[in-house]
Amino acid sequence: MARNIQSLERAAAMLRLLAGGERRLGLTEVAAALGLAKGTAHGILRTLQHEGFVEQDPASGRYQLGAELLRLGNSFLDVHELRARALVWTDDLARSSGESVYLGVLHQQGVLIVHHVFRPDDSRQVLEVGAMQPLHSTALGKVLAAFDPVAHTEAVEAGREPFTSHTLTSAAEFEEVLDLTRARGWAADVEETWEGVASIAAPIHDRRRMPVGAVGVTGAVERVRPGGELKPELVAAVRDCARAVSRDLGAGRF
Repeated sequence: MARNIQSLERAAAMLRLLAGGERRLGLTEVAAALGLAKGTAHGILRTLQHEGFVEQDPASGRYQLGAELLRLGNSFLDVHELRARALVWTDDLARSSGESVYLGVLHQQGVLIVHHVFRPDDSRQVLEVGAMQPLHSTALGKVLAAFDPVAHTEAVEAGREPFTSHTLTSAAEFEEVLDLTRARGWAADVEETWEGVASIAAPIHDRRRMPVGAVGVTGAVERVRPGGELKPELVAAVRDCARAVSRDLGAGRF
């Protein structure tokens, strides 16, 4: 049986201690409450502070929970609320479009697929919830990079790997695509990530009007882009779905 890592157990206990108190705690109080030497407690607190999980009041020297924990907590809640609000609308989008539907959020310099609705036919398909997609080449990723400043920074700073001959790797060309995405409110990926596959995606906003994810359809390029042009009805359907989910999240009209 694998042994637990003692330093992580102590850090977790420290976070629970700070979360349970109604005031800031000093080093001596933290060490005494957890039965730790002051040097050990100080080392853990300094590490947690460096990662943003703990903050130290400069005047008193006492510690409290940091903003990074709040951000992580909100992210967890936002993703689950996003998926819950999107269930009906993404099912409707799959039925009306006849294509697979994906819901994605920014995660670790990529797009994390948090919901996937199969194409409504009898073909064999693989559930891709939990899969990661690149920011620079997918429709979902371009939408996030266009509307989310954090995603934009990560997409610009990361290497833009050429997955196919159609993948844009130039920084200038990528910025042009993002400008176009912002102007029209949706993005496309035509064989930029996978040969023979095209996608259309639009942004989802929350009650703060902040971008919290993207929704899109993906299918064979001959269906999504027949005759060399993206189907206008697919673009409209994706945008309508994104607006509907955004409204359910409290964003109002976009």
